[in-house]
Amino acid sequence: MAMWCVLLALTVINFPWVAPAPQSDGGLDALITSAFETNSQTASPVTGSALDHLISDVFNKKTTTAPNTILGTNNTKQPPGDCECVPYYQCRNGTISENGETLIDIRALSGPCENYLAVCCKIPDRTNSGEIITPSPIERRGCGQRHPNGVGFRITGNSNSEAEFGEFPWMVAILKEEPIGENNQKLNVYQCGGSLIHKLAVLTAAHCVQGKQPSELRIRAGEWDTQTNNEIYPHQDRTVQKVIIHEKYHAGALFNDFAILILSEPVNLTDNVDLVCLPERNDIFDNSRCFASGWGKDIFGKEGHYQVILKKVELPIMPRNTCQEQLRKTRLGKYFVLHESFICAGGEAGKDTCKGDGGSPLVCPLRNNPTTYLQAGIVAWGIGCAESGNPGVYANVAIARDWIDEQMVFNNLDNTVYKPLS
Repeated sequence: MAMWCVLLALTVINFPWVAPAPQSDGGLDALITSAFETNSQTASPVTGSALDHLISDVFNKKTTTAPNTILGTNNTKQPPGDCECVPYYQCRNGTISENGETLIDIRALSGPCENYLAVCCKIPDRTNSGEIITPSPIERRGCGQRHPNGVGFRITGNSNSEAEFGEFPWMVAILKEEPIGENNQKLNVYQCGGSLIHKLAVLTAAHCVQGKQPSELRIRAGEWDTQTNNEIYPHQDRTVQKVIIHEKYHAGALFNDFAILILSEPVNLTDNVDLVCLPERNDIFDNSRCFASGWGKDIFGKEGHYQVILKKVELPIMPRNTCQEQLRKTRLGKYFVLHESFICAGGEAGKDTCKGDGGSPLVCPLRNNPTTYLQAGIVAWGIGCAESGNPGVYANVAIARDWIDEQMVFNNLDNTVYKPLS
């Protein structure tokens, strides 16, 4: 499998939009032969009846129930007569409430309600106006505002590193519209991750979008659980107007693995859709504890599964010299030189990004204001996934800051929106 196979995931299930597409490997094959060869095997192409079954499975998994509507009326499962299936944020202490504060157990996949984001809640004794009450909006304080407690609800049962809903509001999925099956049905196929740096711009990895036309790409902001539409706030889909790839991007070794997608229409900034901050040109994050997020594979190789719910993993930034020493102990050999356009994170057993996480952000807290997060890296490559001592390798966003600023100005976009508030 080409070297993008080691492109980096977090930990658990199966992806909704359809089976994720291979990420473009550019000229990596020659390099893989000498240095990055793996034991993994690519999956066999899906054709014929198997392909039709896949399409059916994808469409049947995605619920069409509109967000913020009462569930259960036409479901196969019927709730008891003394309670009603309502959106989770309307239920507090077992009774329908007005403040929306609640906890959701993501393990609770069975019960009287069809969807785990609906709960069977006692009907209040007093007359209710019928108005749907949503939580108060979170105050926006500029870019880089992570929501560690989630937006609108908190999850329990998250034993596999699931992110809270809205925890990383800059997280974006990059999709490609592809014809599938004998009838050429159009499906949005997952390609990579990305991050919002402007209402009209997404930062991602060049290897994710190289060779792709803007007209075939889509971005999805505000996604969390990819197999339901019942979150408190909906995701937002946008088409891509322009693909900008770093002029010094080298596909063979993924040097300068930077790309910007200019959107046809701006996203709306909401509690679950917001911008990440970017570092200054010379920022260094050595030994910081940072977070990567994505829907990629839980483990390396064909046994791994893509995720349904957005995952997160906390990783330390590994100093450059240490990273190079560790990578020289792998099949890269003792003469390997880590290019200046890379930084490293991880090296802890069982914690890493993996295939399918390519293009996803690695964010670190601002040293003098740890509630604000800067994007230090873009998931690029690694040697396997989550092997002890082996760090993941990320495109170094700080070194590309001048290039990003220039591209924003050239496209008439404000390049101050991703600067953290002082």
